[in-house]
This record gives sequence, C-alpha cells and structure tokens, in this order.
Amino acid sequence: MAPRAFKPQMATGNDLLEGDVVYFTAEGGWSRHIAEAAIARDKEAAEALLARAEAFPNQIVGVYLTDVTIDPNGHAAPAHFREDFRTRGPSNYPEHQRQA
Repeated sequence: MAPRAFKPQMATGNDLLEGDVVYFTAEGGWSRHIAEAAIARDKEAAEALLARAEAFPNQIVGVYLTDVTIDPNGHAAPAHFREDFRTRGPSNYPEHQRQA
C-alpha cells in the first residue's frame, strides 16, 4: 500500500476575541482573508507552519492544518466542505436566517 500523497495545507483557527475564522500568513501574522494564507507544499513545511501558527495562544484558538486545492492561477481554496463553510462566517448572521 502506497503512502498517501501530501496535499497542500494552510493553518487556520479562530480569533479569540472576535471569533472570526483566520488564516496564518507567510508574513507570520493572521488574516481574515483566505487568499492571504501561507501554503505548505510538503510535510516538513506544514509542520513548521503549524508550529509558527501555534505561537499565538492569547490571540488565536483552535489552530490546525487543513488541506487546500490550488487552482491554475495559484490561488488556494478549501479542499473540504467544512472549511469552505467556515470561509463564509458564523451561521448566526442575519443573512443566514438561522436565528430570529
């Protein structure tokens, strides 16, 4: 059985005070814009990215790596429906009609 091929990954979490979904950037900070996320293209880079992203325990919670797909223009998009859903924000926004 062949080992699973590595898929590009990014680090994501939630802003501790605002609750917003955020993405770790190549500059070493956090952004609410997925287009600014740093992308790890191999296992070693992913481990290093996660270690750097976890260095903000008083600002960002629930940090983890998630698979992304890369389009022909080099832009990343979530590979899993859960992550795609998270990019749209909390489901308690009025426009989502989840709460009265």
